[in-house]
Amino acid sequence: MYTHHALLLTPGPTPVPLAIQNAMNLPMVGHRSADFEAIAEQAFAGLKTTFGAPNDVIILTSSGTSALEASMRNLVNPEDHIVVIVSGAFGARFQQIAETYAHNLHVFNVEWGQSFNTEEVIAFIQSIEHPITAVFTQYCETSTSVLHPVAELGHALKQYDDSIYFVVDGVSCIGAVDVDMTRDQIDVLVAGSQKAMMLPPGLAFVAYNDRALERFKTVESPSFYLNLAKHHRSLEAHTTPYTPNVPAFRGVVQYSEMIEAEGLPHVVQRHYIIRDAVRRALQALKLDLLVAEDAASPTVTAFVPRDSDELKHIKNELSATYNISIAGGQGKLKGKILRVGHMGFISPFDLLPFIASLELILTNYRNENYIGKGTTAFMEVLNHAL
Repeated sequence: MYTHHALLLTPGPTPVPLAIQNAMNLPMVGHRSADFEAIAEQAFAGLKTTFGAPNDVIILTSSGTSALEASMRNLVNPEDHIVVIVSGAFGARFQQIAETYAHNLHVFNVEWGQSFNTEEVIAFIQSIEHPITAVFTQYCETSTSVLHPVAELGHALKQYDDSIYFVVDGVSCIGAVDVDMTRDQIDVLVAGSQKAMMLPPGLAFVAYNDRALERFKTVESPSFYLNLAKHHRSLEAHTTPYTPNVPAFRGVVQYSEMIEAEGLPHVVQRHYIIRDAVRRALQALKLDLLVAEDAASPTVTAFVPRDSDELKHIKNELSATYNISIAGGQGKLKGKILRVGHMGFISPFDLLPFIASLELILTNYRNENYIGKGTTAFMEVLNHAL
C-alpha cells in the first residue's frame, strides 16, 4: 500500500511549490549588489498584503522564534511589565523568552485546547498593580490548533489603554487568515516562512505599525542581530544589515506573486473549506476533535484517538504504510493528540489520501467498517462549498 510520493501534512514545514523552488534555484547574486536590492525591495513590499501591514515587512534570516524574541526585545524596557497569554507550547515560548530577560512578567493561562476569553484577559490586566507595556499572544496556537480572537482583543486593549502594545505571533496562520493590522489594532505581527507561507524554513517576518517603529528606535533593551531599528534602516535602503538568505528572498517574491494571482480572499476561503472538510471527516471516523468549532484553526487540526495505543498505531501506519507524515502533540498534550496540517500549497484533494488511509487503518484496528465514511463526509463539505 506504500505510495511513491511522500505526503507532508505536518503543521510545518509544509510542501514548497515548484515555482518557489525554481525561483530559489536561480543563479546566486551578491547580497551587496544592485541585483539583490531589487529582489529585497520586492520582497519587503510584497508581504504587505499577506500581513495586512501598513508598512513594508522586515525579513530576518532566522527561524520564527527569532521574530518572537525580536518583538519582545524591541518593545520592552528592562523595568516594564508585560502580559503573556499562554494557551499551549508556543505561548509558553513567549513566556520563556520573557523569563530569560528577567522582564516583569504576568502570565495569563488558558486551558490548552481553548481560546482565550477577551473579557477575562482585560480583567486580568486590570488586576495588575502596574502599567502594562505590552500584551503578547498567539494568533494560532500550533500545539493545540486553536485560533484566538485577536481582533477582538486588539480592540478591547485599545479601549482599555491605547498605550499598550499588542503583539501577535502569527507563525502558523499568516497566509491563511484575513488580517488587517490597522483594522484589528495589532501593533506588531510576526510569522515564519515554513507554514502557511509555503516557503522553506529559515526566514522570519516582522510587520509593524508606525507607533511600534518609533518604539523600536527608542527602546533601551540591548539587541544586536535582532535590532529591528537597524533592520528597518537597511529595509529603507532595500537591503539587510547582515548576510541574508538570498535564495529565500527570491522565494518570498515568488510567493507574493502567487498570492496576488490567486487572490488572498480565495486563499483564505480555501483554507477554511479544507478545515471544515477535515473536521467533518474525522468526526465521521469517530475521532474526537480537541478544539470547538468556533475556535478551530484553518491551518491545523488536532484530533484525539481513543487511547495511546491507537494513537501510536495511526501515526506509525500513516508513515510506514502510506508515506504520510502528520504530527503528535507537544508539551502536556504529547502522547494524547495527533495534529494534521492543512496549510500553504495545498488543495482539498491533497487531504483525501490522508482521510482514505485513516479509513483503512481504523477499519483494521477497530474491526469496524469505516470504508467511505470519512471520504464521503469530506466530499459533502466540498460539494456544499461549490
